[in-house]
Amino acid sequence: MAIFPASASKRASLSAAPESALPKEPDANEFSFNPASLMSGAAAPAARPAREARESVVASDVSIEGKIQGAGHVRIAGRFKGDVHVEGNLTIEVGAKVSGAVRARRVVLAGELEGDILAAEQVELTATGAMTGDINASAVTIAAGARVRGQVNFGWNEAASSDAVHAVAGRDEAA
Repeated sequence: MAIFPASASKRASLSAAPESALPKEPDANEFSFNPASLMSGAAAPAARPAREARESVVASDVSIEGKIQGAGHVRIAGRFKGDVHVEGNLTIEVGAKVSGAVRARRVVLAGELEGDILAAEQVELTATGAMTGDINASAVTIAAGARVRGQVNFGWNEAASSDAVHAVAGRDEAA
C-alpha cells in the first residue's frame, strides 16, 4: 500500500470540516479490546450491560497474600492467604487453597478453605471441596465426598431470628 500526500484541495476541505466530522481520538476509558475477535475474525460481541458484575480470577499458578474486597465475583484457582469480602459470588476451584475468613453472597467450594464462612446466602460444597472452619449461611448444600471440620449453621436469618427473640421475650413479660 502506498501513501501519497493529500492534494491542496483535499487538505483545504479537511481543515474546513467541522470538528464533529473529524475522527475522534479514542478516550482511554472508552477503549475496548477483545483478543478473541482478532483470532476468529468475527465481529466483537455486544457490550455487556453496565450492571452486570464482573469476575476477577486468581489463576492456578498464582499465590497471593492480602485482602480481597469488592462488589463483583471472584474465582480463585490458585492460592490466597487473607480475608475475602465480596458482594458477589466466590468460587474456589479444584486444587485451589484459601486461608482466611470469607463473606460473599454465594460460595462454591470445590477446593480447600481454612477459615470461616461468616455470612452467605448460599454455600455449596462440591464432592472435591474441603473445609476447616465454621459455616454460617442461609442455605447449605454439601455433596457426597465433601469434607467439613467445624460447625455448620444454616437456615437462620438474622432479622427473622431477632424478631422471634423479641416476640418470645414479649410473651414472657406478659405472663
